[in-house]
Amino acid sequence: MSDPIKRIVLKDGRIRYRFVVDVGRDPQTGKRMQLTRTFDTLREARAERARMISETAQGTFVRPRKVTVAEYVDEWLVGATRNVRPSTARSYRDALAPVRERLGARKLQDLTKSDVEQLVTWMATAGRKRGGKPGTGLGARSIRLTLGRLTAALEMAQAEGLVVRNVARLVTPPRYVPAERETWTAEEVQRFLGEAGKDRLHAAWRLSLYGLRRGEVLGLRWGDVDLDAGTLSVRGARVLVEGRVLEQAPKTRNGVRTLPMDGELLAALKALRAAQARERLAAGEAHESSGWVVVDELGVPVHPEWYSDEFGRVANRAGVKRIVLHEGRHTALSLMEKAGVPISIVSRWAGHYDAAFTYRQYVHADHAEDLAVGAEMLGQLYKIN
Repeated sequence: MSDPIKRIVLKDGRIRYRFVVDVGRDPQTGKRMQLTRTFDTLREARAERARMISETAQGTFVRPRKVTVAEYVDEWLVGATRNVRPSTARSYRDALAPVRERLGARKLQDLTKSDVEQLVTWMATAGRKRGGKPGTGLGARSIRLTLGRLTAALEMAQAEGLVVRNVARLVTPPRYVPAERETWTAEEVQRFLGEAGKDRLHAAWRLSLYGLRRGEVLGLRWGDVDLDAGTLSVRGARVLVEGRVLEQAPKTRNGVRTLPMDGELLAALKALRAAQARERLAAGEAHESSGWVVVDELGVPVHPEWYSDEFGRVANRAGVKRIVLHEGRHTALSLMEKAGVPISIVSRWAGHYDAAFTYRQYVHADHAEDLAVGAEMLGQLYKIN
């Protein structure tokens, strides 16, 4: 039997060793596929031929493909974002933008651990495009999100037989320590609401301190508010995605919920309803009857970014510590827990699926007020009679 590895003499006299090996059939055409390989030494040729035959028999052989990283990432995104919220799809695309920029032109099968390590280093030192000075480093959270999405894409590529291994899994992500959230004390909330009571959107600010997300406040329609029963129902949200304001369903099934209103919020919503009726009459045909609760004097829904900025302006007038709008939600849930409301109820109020998540992410201790309570409790326990 002849040796399947042929000795080849090149024109310049150099010796090479070449073989042709059957690697199964093309999954799309069903045609038999053969590959030719050439090596400098007979030993290398024999080792590679044995590996290819063994992997073909086991079904683990990766056939050469010309697809690039950018092409595969785009293909992966189609499936990965098919059944997710628009804001989630946007976060996936944003996370993979550095991959497309730095590694997109490389062949997928040529991607190495070193390539991914260099990507992480670049992101940490010069990868920022927005949200700060361009050309500076990104934070650990952004890098971990990118590495996570790339890992998921390569996991699928490996399952499809396009790559031998998931090289992104070999890269250690940077350590990420979430920043401590700022929250208001009950006294600060009262000061804020005292100032907010003078504002046309008094009811909206109360809603944001009722534990609702920004999108849920802006997505509230008058049809969701029962002023007679004193309840409001969260059924959707208005969110900002790639510069466009979109309507979308709540994040989870628990996000759809009906909440009872306290007397102050109920009164504020009744006052807003009456004010909007007067504004509608004054504006006439110029008024837009959109049905949203949080609108301007002409009935036009307010922009999410304006709403966040206006929250800061009201807080500044109230003379309270500056917090971002979403920390108003953290404040509400923390104060509920401090007041003795069971965490299971706080979680349901927030529209969360898991009470442990609510406790871990949204319940915060004030470093002075709450620790003083702890000291008082220990003093009582350790007091010698």
